[in-house]
Amino acid sequence: MDSLVTGNSRADWNDRMVRRDRAAAACAPLPVFAEPRAWHMPVPAPHPADEAPSLPPESPLAMPEQDFAAKPERRRAAPPAGPGLRRMTVLLLLCALVAGPGIALMLAPLRPQGLSGWEIGYLLLAVPLFTWIAFGFANSLIGFAAMLRGADDGGATATDVVPRGRSAILLPVCNEDFLTIIGRLSIMERSLEDLPGRDSFDFFILSDSSAENGQQEKEAYACVRDAFVRPVYYRRRTRNVGRKPGNVADWVKRFGGAYDYMVVLDADSVMSGQTMCRLAAQMDAQSDVALIQTIPAVVGGQTLFARWQQFASRLYGPMSAHGAIWWSDRQATFWGHNAIIRVAAFAQSCGLPELKGRAPFGGHIMSHDMVEAALLRRRGWSVRMVMTQDSFEEFPPSMPDLAIRDRRWCQGNIQHVPLIARIAGLHVVNRFQLLVGASAYVTSPMWLALILLVVAGEFAGAWAVNAMLPSGTLLGLTLLLLFGPKLMAIGLTLRDKARLKTFGGAGRLAVSAIAEALLSVLTAPVQMLTHSINLTSILAGRKSAWNGQSRDCDGIPMREAIRTFRYHVALGVVLLVGGASSGISLLWLTPIIAGLLLAPALACVTARKDIGRMLERNGLFNVPKAWWQAASYRPLRTRLSVGRATSVWTAPIAVANDA
Repeated sequence: MDSLVTGNSRADWNDRMVRRDRAAAACAPLPVFAEPRAWHMPVPAPHPADEAPSLPPESPLAMPEQDFAAKPERRRAAPPAGPGLRRMTVLLLLCALVAGPGIALMLAPLRPQGLSGWEIGYLLLAVPLFTWIAFGFANSLIGFAAMLRGADDGGATATDVVPRGRSAILLPVCNEDFLTIIGRLSIMERSLEDLPGRDSFDFFILSDSSAENGQQEKEAYACVRDAFVRPVYYRRRTRNVGRKPGNVADWVKRFGGAYDYMVVLDADSVMSGQTMCRLAAQMDAQSDVALIQTIPAVVGGQTLFARWQQFASRLYGPMSAHGAIWWSDRQATFWGHNAIIRVAAFAQSCGLPELKGRAPFGGHIMSHDMVEAALLRRRGWSVRMVMTQDSFEEFPPSMPDLAIRDRRWCQGNIQHVPLIARIAGLHVVNRFQLLVGASAYVTSPMWLALILLVVAGEFAGAWAVNAMLPSGTLLGLTLLLLFGPKLMAIGLTLRDKARLKTFGGAGRLAVSAIAEALLSVLTAPVQMLTHSINLTSILAGRKSAWNGQSRDCDGIPMREAIRTFRYHVALGVVLLVGGASSGISLLWLTPIIAGLLLAPALACVTARKDIGRMLERNGLFNVPKAWWQAASYRPLRTRLSVGRATSVWTAPIAVANDA
């Protein structure tokens, strides 16, 4: 039965190895990630193998729609609650301890005889915002302590155990650059080649692309299918129902019965075979765990913007992640990709209903991942988060591309707000996670409202604006909470000589960190207004599109940048004029005004690849290399016939090192 389902019998395996070696022998040595070269020529007749079925026999699995109003029966032998609630309490107490002195300093300039309406509005905005900053600092402080004492990685320990269960690696795609998708898939497929558990994994490309793009995908898939050693299947849905969660659910209902686990990826994800085997072995060993979420590192940045974000993520991210791993414990969240999931548990627990009402709160659940993690936990399953070395994702290449992605995430996270109380039986930690996710998009409008309130209060005679600005002590405390996590992460890196070397050494690390901080300060007000505009339009009922993401760019025309960020420039002018007219010290508003006025220029400059390459040559914004960037990984050259064009395409498909 296994060989029928997976196509992985010994005879089939030998046949694939022969075909792979023939392809490798015909391939001249080429540089890794060489650019594809294309020219037009007549399309050759299709290979007979192109007509072979692209899917295995179906193995249906029921995935019932969940009733959010009714608390479900928990699975037998449900695990204990664990220390998650206690640890979350410690986190909140630490947050209160850090925020308390700052809130006291905010109260100092207010009227002792009572609070006016203006002052109440000030407190309603300032206190939650300061507490939000303190929350981030508290989480990072916990992560700093965990890394100092050499905390484990949450369970992702090295193991030579061969996975017992079968795993499907799912790559949902929607109108993406399909050749790049195949390239990433080939990296993962090859990384399984020498592992004892390689026979346990099959790949599925799950397409939601348009008919035109789908046809090109099918042609490209037919050209490269025989170059792979293990099964790589392709399926395209003709109706994109439910976006990515609907795409995955369709696979579960059709093929889920043949697999114990599924590794869910995004179109820009890469995960090593060794990590997949470790995760599957952990699922074998921990029968109460339904989902293990890895912490993907950002990779592949080419523009200045992507390289900067990649550097910040790789330098500061691990410490924050360790903090989240500690307090979430068995109630961790799910980010929708780079995770392994127990298929039967997912099918039993995560059939998502379509919510009643209009956008943003009605319709299909957009940010499905956090909800699915919460639904697994309410059935009694554990959800874990782990640190791994070989789990990667990419970052949007420009500020406008990030804004487009953030708008979708904003609508999805805001949609969670009524679900916090509506879904019966959720663990309190999961409810807290949903609240934190939504809060991340509410704080930006609150910051904007606070700035406008302070300036408007001066014109209304409610206060002397300079008296409302932070005192030296409060300013120092705020800067400590904002930049303290960065300094802690840098300190941890300086202690680890091997890790420090991957960032270019102490000198280049310092220069890169200073540049990252300056760019963050300038773009913070841009993000503030972007989130505010997005939230306003979403609450007004304007739905977000969810099409294929732009994952590559090289520069933005200034005219387009000015059109995109025209509201940011306008707000910068308003604050400049209003601040000067009110007598407020412009020193306090300068970072905000400068960021808003320079938004178009920042977008243009940071979207350029030549600046990214210049920084790379000078060793700035360096990050640790990914495993496939080793010299032993060589690409395969194969001829692709797509549409009316034929191209020679190079990608690191499983080619023997000695070919």
